[in-house]
Amino acid sequence: MPLYIKDPDVDKLVDRYLAASGAKTKTEAVRAALLNSIAALENQETLAERVAKVQRKARAAGLKPRATSDKPFMDELWGDD
Repeated sequence: MPLYIKDPDVDKLVDRYLAASGAKTKTEAVRAALLNSIAALENQETLAERVAKVQRKARAAGLKPRATSDKPFMDELWGDD
C-alpha cells in the first residue's frame, strides 16, 4: 500500500533530513529515518531493566534495604495510628 503524506511540515522535515543525511531521494530519507527510529525503539531499555541496573549499582556500592519497615512511619505521617 503506498504512503501519501500531504503535510507541508512533514515535507520540510524530510527536506531537512535529506540535507543532513545525504540521502538522495525522499523515499530513501523516509526509509532511513524509519529504520533508525525503529532500531532505537527496539534497543531501548525497559523500565524494569533500568531499575535492575540501578539496584545492581546500589548493591555493589554496599547499600542494602533497611531491616525495618517504613509502614509505621508512613502511617504516622498520614495519621493512621
